[in-house]
Amino acid sequence: MAQHNELGKLGEQLATELLIKKGYEIIVRNYIFQKAEIDIIAKHNNEMICVEVKTRNSDFFGDPQEFVTPNKIKLLVKAMDAFIIENDIDLETRFDIIAVLKNKKTEQLTHYENAFYHF
Repeated sequence: MAQHNELGKLGEQLATELLIKKGYEIIVRNYIFQKAEIDIIAKHNNEMICVEVKTRNSDFFGDPQEFVTPNKIKLLVKAMDAFIIENDIDLETRFDIIAVLKNKKTEQLTHYENAFYHF
């Protein structure tokens, strides 16, 4: 597996652990719909949460969450809609980003709730 893929999987695992510590129920990881993949779908406080995890080993080129493009947002919304319909879910939905900065010296996770409204 390429090193960036390993870093991404590690970031998703760290993000999952963070959400569990915060009391989130993990529903599914790596849900795929057409061209979109949702890293984590969770439930918390009677809401369904779509979580995009962005992991980098350096913030030299910018913060990880800055790499969630408008096109990626459209794909995530479409995929989350499909998940809600497939599973007949009647809850509010929220889109979060967890930015992971992980290298030999640093392990920093930042959870942005309702992230798509902040960019």
